[in-house]
Amino acid sequence: MIAYYLQLALRSFRNAPVLTALMVLAMGLGIGACMTTLTVYHALAGDPIPGKSARLFDVQIDAANMIGYKAGDEPTFQLTRFDAEALLRAKRAQRQVMMSGADIPVQPADPAIKPFFASARYTSADFFAMFEAPFRYGSGWDAQADAAQARVVVLSKSLNDRLFGGENSVGRELVVRRESMRVIGVLDSWRPVPHYFDLTRGAYLDAEDLYLPIATALQLKFGTSGNTNCWGDYGARGPRDLSSPCAWAQYWVELASPADAPAFRDYLVQYSEEQRRAGRFERPANVRLRNVTDHLVFHQVLPGDVRLQVWLAFGFLLVCLTNTVGLLLAKCLRRSGEIGVRRALGATRGAIFAQFLVEAGTLGLAGAAVGLLLAGAGLWLVRQSPADYAPLAQLDGPMLALTLALAFGASLLAGLLPAWRAAGVTPARQLKAQ
Repeated sequence: MIAYYLQLALRSFRNAPVLTALMVLAMGLGIGACMTTLTVYHALAGDPIPGKSARLFDVQIDAANMIGYKAGDEPTFQLTRFDAEALLRAKRAQRQVMMSGADIPVQPADPAIKPFFASARYTSADFFAMFEAPFRYGSGWDAQADAAQARVVVLSKSLNDRLFGGENSVGRELVVRRESMRVIGVLDSWRPVPHYFDLTRGAYLDAEDLYLPIATALQLKFGTSGNTNCWGDYGARGPRDLSSPCAWAQYWVELASPADAPAFRDYLVQYSEEQRRAGRFERPANVRLRNVTDHLVFHQVLPGDVRLQVWLAFGFLLVCLTNTVGLLLAKCLRRSGEIGVRRALGATRGAIFAQFLVEAGTLGLAGAAVGLLLAGAGLWLVRQSPADYAPLAQLDGPMLALTLALAFGASLLAGLLPAWRAAGVTPARQLKAQ
């Protein structure tokens, strides 16, 4: 019967090509607008590390002085070097990472490649396992390399392609800021979206190109980029010195279970009180421990205009559906005679209802094809914008499936009222009128 209903639908489309084209265009415009905004929203609002985001926590401790202090205020969102290294040594979590970012000069071994600046991440050994960075060649370093301030680096896939043509470069030497470093690992394609573990360098930027032990970077006095918050004079020591009153390091922990968070928070409070008794902290204990989701929500990482655009697009789809319902009703009224004949020949109300629903679903599939073309054009326009998230506007498999489902569902929804009206046509009245 479905094949027969499809045949009737195609015959109906041929009999009213202009009306059919208007309905397909209305559906396509609504679907295209929705899928453009939904794809951008999907790219920006997804869980950056599914299955683990509830166990990863950003750590904040208030080490600032009493100037401007108000009880309950948000503490500095990064840690001082002293506190980060103290927590790192304590190892109270399953994994823990101290890190910061920078742009540093790289001197390629190939003289044909000019020196350039690469984005770098100074971090401790647990970084790659904690954030599930995939390796193409080699591996990261261990805690012993941290302690020994080893001259080792891990490269991103793109940097390895640029410097070594994509070959296995493990064991090769690379000059970073006039210091020779040994490559021990190369990452596979990896871009956490958003760049949640360090928002100071941009929420939607590419992952870093170069990774090296933070102990090595500090020992070599490599500079850092991003936010630095100081509340005292550090003199000639510099803000990265162990005793400087400056917060600049991100600190994340991985707990075995989300249920361990209260105990770890208590530990942070205890640590803060100990530092206060020792004279380092002036303020009462004021800590924050947010998992990945809470961290992103608190920092309002998702641009507000993207969420608004989604609502506007769905409103536009509703307008398009309303227009489609009106056109289908008009078409149904024009076919009252045909419906009356079918009912007189024995077609049930259910058969008429199913026929018109199949016709609406077929319109929806045609509208989906138009909508995909319009969504592709819309996403291309988004990628031309200067926003840092613009390159992420790509239609992937799940969003393609959602497009088809949304178009089919919307068309069936639009076809319910016309199908119900068609099923209610009285055959005797229509035959008498004919």
